[in-house]
Amino acid sequence: MSTPRVVVEADGGSRGNPGPASYGALVRDANTGEVIATRGETIGTATNNVAEYRGLIAGLELAAEHAPGADVEVRMDSKLVVEQMAGRWKVKHPSMQPLAAQARELAGAVTDWTWVPRERNAAADALANEALDAQARTGEPAVVGTGVRQETGAPRPADDVTAAVDAPAAGGAKDTNPLLGWRGDVHGRPTTLVLLRHGVTANTQRKLFCGRGGSDPGLVAEGEAQAARAAAWIARHHDVDAIVASPLRRTRETAGFVARETGLEVAVDDGVEEAAFGDWDGHGFGDIMERWPEQMSAWLASTSVAPPGGESFDQVQERVREARDRILADHAGETVVVVSHVTPIKLMTRLALDGPMSIIHRMELAPASITTIAWWPDGTPSLRGFSIVPE
Repeated sequence: MSTPRVVVEADGGSRGNPGPASYGALVRDANTGEVIATRGETIGTATNNVAEYRGLIAGLELAAEHAPGADVEVRMDSKLVVEQMAGRWKVKHPSMQPLAAQARELAGAVTDWTWVPRERNAAADALANEALDAQARTGEPAVVGTGVRQETGAPRPADDVTAAVDAPAAGGAKDTNPLLGWRGDVHGRPTTLVLLRHGVTANTQRKLFCGRGGSDPGLVAEGEAQAARAAAWIARHHDVDAIVASPLRRTRETAGFVARETGLEVAVDDGVEEAAFGDWDGHGFGDIMERWPEQMSAWLASTSVAPPGGESFDQVQERVREARDRILADHAGETVVVVSHVTPIKLMTRLALDGPMSIIHRMELAPASITTIAWWPDGTPSLRGFSIVPE
């Protein structure tokens, strides 16, 4: 007889981040989709990630209570929690470590840790919001759902209301305070990403499409001079803690100049690599319009369309988002130079501005220019400079 299988869906969030917080969790039969048990609870004042871990813990407790012996798949829209629990990312923030340890103790039956988009985690999010709404109406801590414990007294305090968090989506329980100028120490120290585009190559000078999987040219003499000026400017204006670069030659060479100025080693992250342009790599815009007119028109009209054999901007956005989350998790409160390309830097800027995908077509990014974005621990971004070219 096969082992029964259930799915735990969990979420959590705060209104203010940190602010009034809650979690939602439920257990489904993996085969039928039938909901077996649900629970939502307010937890006092906490951050998004504290609430998300509390939701995970509650979901695992529900699974153990209502489906003992079953294999468990966990689905959450928090990339940080999923990657940490899967063992792919470290839990570095001290206040998050006890919650992660508690979750691991309950996770013996978990066979899969799955990240899902927020819209596919709507049921757990609704439970979290139902609990917060109930608390707002009554002024008392609230517990909702079918898996409600009998003891419904004061909520357990969160371990640290300023714990590091991943970038929240807009709306629901995860709204953040946008008043950057009024932020104090209670919001923690932001992680600053100094996004440096590489210096020019022969392909840059000829205005040829040049992405991952292409010819991978290095810097020309002009590009080396640009990279040296940018590195010196960064060293004058920032206390750099780490350097991350795309694996392509031109970015690694540009990062080398920063490494010499700062004495730091360069880490490589594929997530900030340039888009793959497929069959268009090595061709100019006019040539592509002549040879692939329909495909080019479709590509210009929608960020979901990929060049033949390449990546769409929507696909690149997802890996840039994941790279951003990794860097923020690994370097909380630090200043990180990220040496990358036009497309990833524009997409990182779009994330900070929370603008539509089409906004990337309204940005111009100069070679060896510097774009600076700070992400506060509650996920609120601050664009502090765009395409600055050091003289």
